[in-house]
Amino acid sequence: MSRLQLLLIDLDDTVYPPDTGAWDILGDRIDEFMAVNVGIPRLEIRNERERLFNLHGTTMKGLQLEYGADVNDYLAYVHDVNLSEVIKEDPALRQALLKIPQEKWIFTNASRPHAEQVLRLVGIRDLFTEIIDVLTTEPYCKPDPRAFKLVLEKAGNPDPACCLFIDDRTPNLDTARDLGLRTVLVDPFGNSSDNHFAIRKLSDLPGALLQGGFLD
Repeated sequence: MSRLQLLLIDLDDTVYPPDTGAWDILGDRIDEFMAVNVGIPRLEIRNERERLFNLHGTTMKGLQLEYGADVNDYLAYVHDVNLSEVIKEDPALRQALLKIPQEKWIFTNASRPHAEQVLRLVGIRDLFTEIIDVLTTEPYCKPDPRAFKLVLEKAGNPDPACCLFIDDRTPNLDTARDLGLRTVLVDPFGNSSDNHFAIRKLSDLPGALLQGGFLD
């Protein structure tokens, strides 16, 4: 088995747990953008948002393709929030990541400013070499395999078997696995997966690397 070289780590609901309330704040911003900037009736927004997300991978991509929404306007509006009240420093996660010498990149369908804020608040920004945001992989995003291929190109085209992808969504992980990357699912509810090694939180990753044979 190829030796692990690079960790590609998702951001939202992976670097921090989903119960922080951060996504409630961001979700309200998405709803407001859809109502004010796109003109979708408020009573239809929740269903339409879910449809766009499931069909296109992100609500943003759906709004762009189906409604002509401007991606930069969307990202600027949705992420123009201070999350310091809900996302806190995580010393345990920092110590866990320090135990892993491999290079670490963020791979997110969100924006770089949002990723910068989250990593700074959690206290781990300095541990990541690169941030691959949704504009970096334009016109693609997770789970599109072309987004993953762009990330690997930016990483110098390593052997996919030398790369570990960590995410909280199985569609994203399935694509990565199909491309030959090794995968870890972050699921706080302890759900298992037939296709992906599962952990409850990102700070469990050092143990997973040993248990899952990722360092062999």
